[in-house]
Amino acid sequence: MSEEMPDFSNVKSGSSSTATKIYEVKSGDSLSKIAKAEYGNANAWNKIFEANKDILKDPDKIYPGQKLKIPPK
Repeated sequence: MSEEMPDFSNVKSGSSSTATKIYEVKSGDSLSKIAKAEYGNANAWNKIFEANKDILKDPDKIYPGQKLKIPPK
C-alpha cells in the first residue's frame, strides 16, 4: 500500500517574497534604518513595528541582538 506524497513540484527554491525574514538588530540600527534596507523606504518602519509588537513596546527602543520579524513587502 503506497502513501500519496505531497506534490512539491510547483514550490520554488531560493528566496521568496512572501516569506517573513528574521533580522538581528545591530548596534546603531533603528526601525526606519532597517525598513530602508529591507523595503527601500524608511517610512515603512511601522510595518516592522506592527509585526513585532509581541517583543517591542516602543519603536524607539530596539536593542542589538533582538531578532525582529520582517514581513514581506
